Amino acid sequence: MQNGPDFSIEAEISSSGYNRIAGIDEAGRGSWSGPVVAAAVVFCLEDQEKMIDIGLNDSKKITANRRDSFFDIICENADVGVGFASAHEIDEINILQATFLAMDRA
Repeated sequence: MQNGPDFSIEAEISSSGYNRIAGIDEAGRGSWSGPVVAAAVVFCLEDQEKMIDIGLNDSKKITANRRDSFFDIICENADVGVGFASAHEIDEINILQATFLAMDRA
């Protein structure tokens, strides 16, 4: 089993002439009330080795302190967007569509 990402998708994208890739994730889909929040992070593919070298990998596999230490590094080396969908929007369009809306806003 592999310890980290293999970057095969990034290599394929890069060979097609693109030099940036976005990652997106959400929080709040499991909560009883409140908004759903999504964040999108866009890195230049040239920076992926730098991100690997500093240990940026799976946020669920590192400590909260380590995760917090990546905030400034990510903001300095990537474009970051955050989007929200309100509890009212969730009620109106359902949680899945509200998640997509938050991701689109991010």
